[in-house]
Amino acid sequence: MTDLRIFSYIPNPRIWKATIAARLCGVELDLRGAKPGQLAEWLWDFEARPLTDEDRQSGNALARQSRTGFSGQLYKTDAFLAAHPFGAVPAAFSPDGTVGIFESNSIARAVARLRRRGPKLYGDDPYDAARIDSFLDVSLVFARDGQTYLLALNNGTINAEIHAQAAKAFETFLNGMEAALSPTLSGARGYLVGDDLSLADIVFTAELCSFAREAVHLERLAAQDLPEIFHVAVAAEYPSALDHFAKLCAHEAFAPDIAPFMEKLEKRRRTAVS
Repeated sequence: MTDLRIFSYIPNPRIWKATIAARLCGVELDLRGAKPGQLAEWLWDFEARPLTDEDRQSGNALARQSRTGFSGQLYKTDAFLAAHPFGAVPAAFSPDGTVGIFESNSIARAVARLRRRGPKLYGDDPYDAARIDSFLDVSLVFARDGQTYLLALNNGTINAEIHAQAAKAFETFLNGMEAALSPTLSGARGYLVGDDLSLADIVFTAELCSFAREAVHLERLAAQDLPEIFHVAVAAEYPSALDHFAKLCAHEAFAPDIAPFMEKLEKRRRTAVS
């Protein structure tokens, strides 16, 4: 039986927080969706599906004005909006569709709580859980500025101010992660919280993967005379954080999502600089 259903655009590094956790914890997910450009052609619902002609009828009560990341109309059921009052994706549901869980970190927390086996991704006690939450909350701040930056790159509205804000957010995020993983400060534990893999490590990795989509838009950065933020030399600036990132990307529970995605980004980067 499916433990959690998720509706989202695919690929989406932020839902990898849930898919990676599910592999580690033996949780069964039902993942539904399509490429970002195709999701406007879907009915947003617990039973999400491609739109029919009937769904598109003029004046249909399902039609809603789109918000961030989409343009024009989207088609969402009242039940979807009752479960997801902010009307955004990724959108997760309990198996019967009555409970909506929104925001990717909360969806990942749900998977950790549904754990059937494997590591305790939410820690061993309330203190570990609170520290993990601290890293997850910090990631949301970074994600907000990263999303603004990526959307501006995607729609061609990037400017120096947005770029500078994203660069500062990236620096702040990695400075903290470097301190948390530094052998001198952390005692060489190898993970962000305690001695074992946790949601903190999963979310850190997924958010860096999300920001790495910057590589798709190197030509637009060059046209504005703006430098790449997540460039290859970052590993020298934040050795502990980037070594941890590389190690996790190669982990057997992470690689099915991350490896093909990062390979495509690297191919785009090579094409852009050649």
